[in-house]
Amino acid sequence: MKKFRKVLDGLTTSSPASAGGSPSCGSAAGTPTAAPTPRELDVHETLLSEHFHICKTVRHGFPYQPTALAFDPVQKILAIGSRSGGVRILGRPGVDCYCQHESGAAVLQLQFLINEGALVSACADDTLHLWNLRQRRPAILHSLKFNRERITFCHLPFQSKWLYVGTERGNTHIVNVESFVLSGYVIMWNKAIELSTKTHPGPVVHLSDSPKDEGKLLIGFESGTIVMWDLRSKRADFRIYYDEAIHSVSWHHEGRQFMCSHSDGSLSMWNLRNTAKPFQVTFPHGKSQRDGRKESCKPILKVEYKTCRNSEPFVIFSGGLSYDKAGRRPTLTIMHGKAITVLEMDHPIVEFTVLCETPYLNEVQEPYAVVVLLEKDFIVVDLTQSNFPIFENPYPMDVHESPVTCTAYFADCPPDIIPVLYSIGAKHKKTGYSHKEWPVSGGTWTIGSQTYPEIIITGHADGSIKFWDATAITLQMLYKLKTSKVFEKPKGGEVGRSAELVEEDPYAVQMVSWCPQSRVFCVVGISAHVILYRFSKHDANTSITSLEVRLQCEMEDVISPSDTENTVCATDPGGHSPQPQPSSPRSNTPDSVRDSIPCLRVKDRVIRMPPGYQAELVVQLLWVDGEPPQQITSLDLNSAYGLLAVGNCNGLAVVDYLQKTVILCMSTVELYGSADPFQRLTRSPRKNRQSTSDFCMRGLSNFYSDSKKRIRTSYQSLTELSDNQVSLDLERSKSPTSDHVNGHCTSPTSQPCVPGRPRVPGGPEGPRLSRRGPGRPPFRKAQSAACMEVSLPVSSLTEGYASRRAMLQQLHGVTMYSHDEHHTTTYSWNERESRENSFSRSRSSSVSSIDRDTKEAVTTLQFAESYGRKLDTLPTPCLWVGTSLGLVLLVPMSIPMDEQERMEEPITVAPTGTVLMLKGSVLRFGFLDCSGGLIQSPYELWRDLNAPEDPERPRRRKLVNFSPCSSQETASDGHLAVVCSERQAKVFLMPSQACLYVHNITESSFVLRADVVGVSNSVCLACFCANGHIMILSLPSLRPLLDVNYLPLTDMRIARTFCFTNGGQALYLSSPTEIQRITYSQEMCDNLQEMLGELFTPTETPEAQNRGFLKGFFGGNAQTFDREELFGEAAAGKASRSLAQHIPGQGSVEGVRVAAGGVVGDLARARIALDERGQRLGELEERTALMMSSAETFSKHAHELMLKCKDKKWYQF
Repeated sequence: MKKFRKVLDGLTTSSPASAGGSPSCGSAAGTPTAAPTPRELDVHETLLSEHFHICKTVRHGFPYQPTALAFDPVQKILAIGSRSGGVRILGRPGVDCYCQHESGAAVLQLQFLINEGALVSACADDTLHLWNLRQRRPAILHSLKFNRERITFCHLPFQSKWLYVGTERGNTHIVNVESFVLSGYVIMWNKAIELSTKTHPGPVVHLSDSPKDEGKLLIGFESGTIVMWDLRSKRADFRIYYDEAIHSVSWHHEGRQFMCSHSDGSLSMWNLRNTAKPFQVTFPHGKSQRDGRKESCKPILKVEYKTCRNSEPFVIFSGGLSYDKAGRRPTLTIMHGKAITVLEMDHPIVEFTVLCETPYLNEVQEPYAVVVLLEKDFIVVDLTQSNFPIFENPYPMDVHESPVTCTAYFADCPPDIIPVLYSIGAKHKKTGYSHKEWPVSGGTWTIGSQTYPEIIITGHADGSIKFWDATAITLQMLYKLKTSKVFEKPKGGEVGRSAELVEEDPYAVQMVSWCPQSRVFCVVGISAHVILYRFSKHDANTSITSLEVRLQCEMEDVISPSDTENTVCATDPGGHSPQPQPSSPRSNTPDSVRDSIPCLRVKDRVIRMPPGYQAELVVQLLWVDGEPPQQITSLDLNSAYGLLAVGNCNGLAVVDYLQKTVILCMSTVELYGSADPFQRLTRSPRKNRQSTSDFCMRGLSNFYSDSKKRIRTSYQSLTELSDNQVSLDLERSKSPTSDHVNGHCTSPTSQPCVPGRPRVPGGPEGPRLSRRGPGRPPFRKAQSAACMEVSLPVSSLTEGYASRRAMLQQLHGVTMYSHDEHHTTTYSWNERESRENSFSRSRSSSVSSIDRDTKEAVTTLQFAESYGRKLDTLPTPCLWVGTSLGLVLLVPMSIPMDEQERMEEPITVAPTGTVLMLKGSVLRFGFLDCSGGLIQSPYELWRDLNAPEDPERPRRRKLVNFSPCSSQETASDGHLAVVCSERQAKVFLMPSQACLYVHNITESSFVLRADVVGVSNSVCLACFCANGHIMILSLPSLRPLLDVNYLPLTDMRIARTFCFTNGGQALYLSSPTEIQRITYSQEMCDNLQEMLGELFTPTETPEAQNRGFLKGFFGGNAQTFDREELFGEAAAGKASRSLAQHIPGQGSVEGVRVAAGGVVGDLARARIALDERGQRLGELEERTALMMSSAETFSKHAHELMLKCKDKKWYQF
């Protein structure tokens, strides 16, 4: 029970006395003023630290930078390895598991222990790992680290416990996968080749046992040497020396011939009867030249030779195209008899594997599909149909179809929204897929008992929006929206207008705002535009309304308060859209020919809009005197009010989207009125203003300006070359500035604010002088939305950012300042400017902080029922405005209640100048009632505006929680306002504006994302900091409940896409192609095992085909080969200890012995030992039954043979 009192004689806070105050919320020391009412407020806080625990739940999307592929033909599950050491295991929809090697080394190869529930991975650090897949979260049982040799190839025969490992030196080692110990049996390269050979054969690139005799091992060396090694006699049966390098080998199922692929684009076929030369050499894509030779072709990297019962065999390979045509796309070639089909791929092929009906290599293979792993895609081709269609992929592998630029996560949505979006999106699905079921169908998954509708929205660089069904830790795409269709395609001569703002992606999505109840959807684009959509089940022919807003805060060089050479573009608070102002005298210069024009052109004709989200309104910020509009940094919409608010570093605009008018367009300074807490025009700091300067921290002393360079990095370089997790050095981020955008996710690039001059509030417009001071840079156009301009030290990427500003400028590209930043040494455009300003900066004050080329940006907005003034007795519609200087402004509004009046009467907006203050840029607002419950914003229930009219049931607006005329009793209670900034969280009591609680969240870092969320039937404040910490604070007392260092390295992608939601969940983009979902709720962590899918399902191994008695007797029986006799310690001895080191995993008995001790450890070891014993007994029982069955079959055949030959004479045989 948490209890606090509001009394007239004062309140105490939970923060230290150093917290900043304001004239309206307490003294400068942070002690809040008394509340106006002496009533008691009882808030029962139910959340405790035991309710929170952070763990990863599931990862969606395409595995980033894939390197390896494997398939279990019996369990029908698939594994994909990646360059970062990750392993994704996929089965039927819902069965999706992500594992990570702790070393982070790239996965070179994967091998399933077929139908055993285990997986072997070989990594680039020359370590083998054995994964246990018989649990929902796979764990490593054993690891084997090679010390002196590099692993190049692995092969595990079916139903064998001995793994062949080829190395870079050309040697072949043998590992027991049960104990993960090396055998003493080694095939040395100098014994495999002839003694007369003078050159090294190269690394081992292929290992496989003969389908005809498992005692024969085929070893392929990179140089072109092939050796058939007899494991029993320990000598080579034959050796083949070929001129071309070998990339892969594939057997015919009878074991009499095999096929090799080579570096010259050829396929060679070899017969075991005559190994002197290949009996067939083909260049599938090579053309004959005049001299009869085949033209040179690209290497064939892999070939699969698969036989069929009723048709010609399949030969499937990747590569092999001729060099004659540049820029040809990667191909997969399917040769079936005389027919050759070439499948062109959109991305390079990493690996492919052919799916066959049988796991036995000595049987007719009967291929039915081929899985192709591309660099950025994953497809499965149906081989049973002549046109080779692809299967429809049930996994969300196309998250990165266009680079993700922002995300939004909505939990506990209205239950009807997902079926509606799915029904609309299903109409636009592609066709032409195979009609057969998805072949990767292993594992089991059921919907958990605790599920609720969840939706994830992703915005992309091409302007597209995707709605995903994220219910029950799955991800399925529901609906796709293309925002670019709203605009005209730029003609050849019109490209320059938007190209100067963004070079490649003018439609890139910066942030989204969605009201699930009213289905109103808002999109902010990188070209300073906002599109408002309404949902309809019916198509419509309509036009799109376009509003143009001149939101530009222009500041001239003010040297004294008497000067009036400044201009602030704003309108009267109650006015409509501002009129374009005349061009300045500079408009005749080439740099400023554009004025009062938008970046993009909206379609001005009637267009047909299909069912779904239909564009209704576009708001665009205009160019001013040759300068592009600054990008939008904050957005909020409210369907009950019918209002839309946007803000950037110039000011604030409020749009009435019902009447299609602009009702407010003001600079941030004008919103303050006389309540501006800063003196912005003082020539130099005065001693009597020193107390005010406490609001300004002491400067960017950690910037190193002369050791920086600009690195322009494209999406390709960030995602394909390094994808470095650029870390934030905590020691270098102790002087945060406030160029952070609100909790909405934004685009990775945006242009920097144009440096301006100090401004005079309300000053008349005078003649404009040069807009740039000496040494200040010209306006830089931003790169595409998928590019970033990174400001990094020259020394190395891992040094971290020089300060928080450098990091956030890369994140948002908007130059903003806060009152808590240092000004002792800042990075300067050149040395001259640094020297000119060094004196004023060294005297650090709020005056110099504001007088510099600063712009106070609007960082967060929220509509709510609140109190705009201290003396208000009833709540009214208000707009809460948070700025980069840590100030909170309240803008009350008067909105007509009647529907007809709402459409005709103007809305009155009157900024009151109410100011609340925090340290750091304001990030998020939240509102609680006096009992601690979360107050939802008012909203309108959805109605289809395009539905046919019903005279009996007219469509009227139905508003929820819109109650400006609430009862006196309810209104007198007031409410609590939660405000979170980069450094602080405060709880205010409204309408008295008394600060009840303050908590300094961080001193060494800063908050990137914050949100008021619901967890376990209560509310809390969730924060994600730049140093990787995730913090949870109780509400309203702001008690720390959780502080976990979850992400030690924070990069731009994570910072841009991290978002919290209700139910204790969050997500972020862990790589350019993958979405990682996490939970910070202990309850969900406890239920996670139930929600995850089972990877292993007990399945009987298919029986081998009956080869017949005589065929098995005369043809050689592979089943008679006993590897244990050859490779066991009794026969082969022990391997050298220095060659490889065994490392017990956490999932094995050895791992438990190391990690645990005492009674608990003994119990755990006993339980695991018992499980393994039971497993071995089960295997023994299966083998016994198989032997009895084989004995009965043999006895039956022998008896039949005896009866047949009983009465025959010797001469009759």
